[in-house]
Order: sequence, then structure tokens, then C-alpha cells
Amino acid sequence: MTPVHFSFTSAFMLGLMGLAFHRTHLLSALLCLEGMMLSLFIALSLWALQMEATGYSVAPMLLLAFSACEASAGLALLVATARTHGTDRLQSLNLLQC
Repeated sequence: MTPVHFSFTSAFMLGLMGLAFHRTHLLSALLCLEGMMLSLFIALSLWALQMEATGYSVAPMLLLAFSACEASAGLALLVATARTHGTDRLQSLNLLQC
């Protein structure tokens, strides 16, 4: 495994572990998701450059577009949660109260 592949794999795994183990605030969960998507975008971009095929060059842009949509939906949920519950802590959210 090259150092470049190791760095992107470790960045993705760090984001995944942060998402799994540090679930206190909704904002930290969203930041971990964005870190994971950024590492996937860079890895997919480098993969498309290494393959030197024009058909693969559109895939990173599609991933970036979906990542931006995911970020905007996450921020909208963050604002809605902060307005209704007064905080973005995940322990204060209860599915039975909806």
C-alpha cells in the first residue's frame, strides 16, 4: 500500500471512528461525515487520474455534488433541532417524543 493510499484510508477510518465513538453533538457527527466524504472525493479523484480515462473523471464531481447536498440537509436538520430542542446534543433527542 502506497503512502497516499494509506493516508486516505486512515483519514476515512478516523472519520468513521469519530462518527461511531464521539456521538455527543450533531455538529461533530456532521463534521465526521464531511471528513469521510472529503477523503472519498480525493481518493476517487486520484484514482480517476491514475486510470487516465475520461469516463471516470465525472465520478468525483458527482460525489462532490452529493456531498454538498448531504451537508446542506445536515445543516438544515441541525438548525431545526436547535430551534425545537434548544441544543444539538444527541442525548436530548428522543424518537418516542416525536
